[in-house]
Formats: sequence, structure tokens, C-alpha cells
Amino acid sequence: MAHYRSVGQIPPKRHTQFRTPEGALHREELMGEEGFSSDSSLLYHLGVPSGIVASEVWDLPDHATTANHPLKPRHLRLPSLFADTDPSATDLVTGRRLVLGNGDVRISYVVGSAPSPLYRNAIGDECVFIEAGSGTVETVFGALSFRTGDYVIIPRATTHRWLPDASTGSTGGVRAYAIESNSHVAPPKRYLSRYGQLLEHAPYCERDLHGPETPLLVEGIDVEVLVKHRGSGANGIVGSRMTYDTHPFDVVGWDGCLYPYTFNVSDYEPITGRVHQPPPVHQVFEGQNFVVCNFVPRKVDYHPLAIPVPYYHSNVDSDEVMFYVDGDYEARKGSGIDKGSISLHPGGYAHGPQPSAIEASLGVEAFDELAVMVDTFRPLELGEGGLAAEDDAYAWSWAGRRLDS
Repeated sequence: MAHYRSVGQIPPKRHTQFRTPEGALHREELMGEEGFSSDSSLLYHLGVPSGIVASEVWDLPDHATTANHPLKPRHLRLPSLFADTDPSATDLVTGRRLVLGNGDVRISYVVGSAPSPLYRNAIGDECVFIEAGSGTVETVFGALSFRTGDYVIIPRATTHRWLPDASTGSTGGVRAYAIESNSHVAPPKRYLSRYGQLLEHAPYCERDLHGPETPLLVEGIDVEVLVKHRGSGANGIVGSRMTYDTHPFDVVGWDGCLYPYTFNVSDYEPITGRVHQPPPVHQVFEGQNFVVCNFVPRKVDYHPLAIPVPYYHSNVDSDEVMFYVDGDYEARKGSGIDKGSISLHPGGYAHGPQPSAIEASLGVEAFDELAVMVDTFRPLELGEGGLAAEDDAYAWSWAGRRLDS
């Protein structure tokens, strides 16, 4: 996010001596994207950020995927994955269950209230949507509070941990929808000036983005960090347990344009029109070969002959994943879709509203719905969580019957 911030203590000029009150040099770390050619930040540590004393294998949760073959639309009931799980025994990192994935992005779901271990995703940025719950994400840049409806954007290789509020243990845990990229996640380019400022036609602005305000400045020795990185495991992903000589959060200050931040979906201003608007007007973020959109409560089409629900459409270049968060999703009435559901409508398949939903939508002035959509430009496969949560009747719901039943 090319929006400059300065937090804590930093020297007046970069790459110069910066000493503690006792006279020791702070250790300067550049965290930057695309080999010194894109956004970066400079962090000032008390210890040596590269000082490790041990590295062992971290056995990751199941990252294997199964092709969507034979091709069909899918309905996945995510709440069923944690229906019999104690949230106090699950954290928001190691408890994730892979739902869908390809070579560009992986979508996981987790419900938990336990503190997570320190964690670093060295494969790509993470965009985590908080379906319900609150807490704090502690990071090497400082702490971020999160709440229901937040997108939490964590840049690649940011050491962090999730600390749900204590109250979430008695309310079913934090429910998190994790979009893990193999690339960087940022606002769509069409919303940005050539210098990176969000433009007037964008549905949100810099005031809506919330980054760390102060350093954490945690000290300690022999600190373990779980690292997800590239390798020869399932889908080219492996894990390591790296033990650091000093705590990664020993940062007294930093500045730059690369850092984690939150954006709450309630701050997204929907774009509407006289007739039905296509999905790109709902876009909030993009990564390499995928986009993230959100459908929020809004007034709908106001042409006198408007049909508010979507028209049938063929995804000739993409797979469409919709996560139904809240409200009453008009186009899916009668399909079995409910809060916490995912629908997967793959490329090569024409989809749209349930037949009865079209007439029912006529004359409706507003939709009370909240959904997060991910469109990918390579086919998605099903993870173990997706296979475990499938509603096998969904594919036949438009026709109302199944030929081989």
C-alpha cells in the first residue's frame, strides 16, 4: 500500500548510524517487494533480524487439492467444518482448513479463540476476512486491532500472531476466511493515481485504512516462528520452525509504504446504477490472477424495468467463489445457500440466479446482503475442507432434478 507511514523512533536519514541510549547500533532491516523495485519499509531492530539458532520441519496441515472434475458448481457449508470443534483448542494459523486453491491463491476457513504461534507466510500476502469476532494481530510493525467485517492485509514475510479477545471463547470463537496469495494484494490499479493515491472514484480512501500506530518492542531469546515457504510439498508449499536468537518484535521504529493494515467492509461505498452493474464495480483488492470483491447492503437498480438480481453469465476466463457472510442473498434463494456458505461457479459453466428469484426481485429497492467474492483466472481445485463441506444437491438446484438420481 503506497501510503507513507512513520512509527516509533527512526534516524533523520536512512542507512546511517542510529544508536540506542547505551550506544549500541540498531540493526536496520529493509523489507521490500520485487527486488528493491517496489514498495518497502525500513525497520530498526535491537537485535540481529537474521540471527537464527535452530531450524526444523513444520508439518503443515493438508494442502493437497482435488480437481473439480467432472465439472459442476459446488456449494460448501463452511460452518460444518468446525461444528464439533472447541474454539479454545484452535488458533487462526494452524487451525486453517483448505477449502479451495490453485497456483495463485488458496482459500481457507478457521474458527478459533486460542492465541496463534508466531507465523510468517513467505509465499505471498494474506488477506484475511473476519466473518465474526475481534482481537489483535501483533506484528513486527506493531499491533493491529481487528473486528467483525475487517479485511486484515498482511504483506508477505511479515512475522505476526493472532490474539483473539478473551470474550470470543464464549461466543463461538473468531470466524476467519483466509485468502492466501502467491503474490501481493493491493487496491485495484484503476482506483489509484500513478503515484499510488486512491482516486475520487474509488469506493474507499486512505482514511479507511488502519495501520499500526506504535511499535510493540518485545524482547526475548530463543523465539520460535512458524514459516510457510516454497518447496517440494503439496502444491509446492512446505513449512519450517525457525528459532530466533532475539525476538522478531524488537523493533523501535520503522517507516515506509509496506506494512499490514485493516479495512472494514462497512467503510466500502457501493457503486450502483439504473440497471444491474457487473461484478468489477464491487472490487476491493486484486492479486496476480485473482480479484477480491465485496457485495454490501445497498440500493439497487432504479430503471423502471430493472431486474435487480444478476443476469445469467458464463465465466469464460475465471472461477467465481462467493462467501455468503450475512443478510439475505436474493439471487440464491431456494438453493440451500445460507450464512457461512461458499458457492463455486467454475469457468465453462453458465450460472445465475435461481429461477424463482428473478420474478421475486422485481420492484425491490435495496439488498440487505454481505458477501465476499474471489474470482480466479486459473481453475480452482478443492482442498480437504472443501470436500468435507460439500452439499451434493446444489449442482442440480436450477433444474430441480438430477438425471441419475
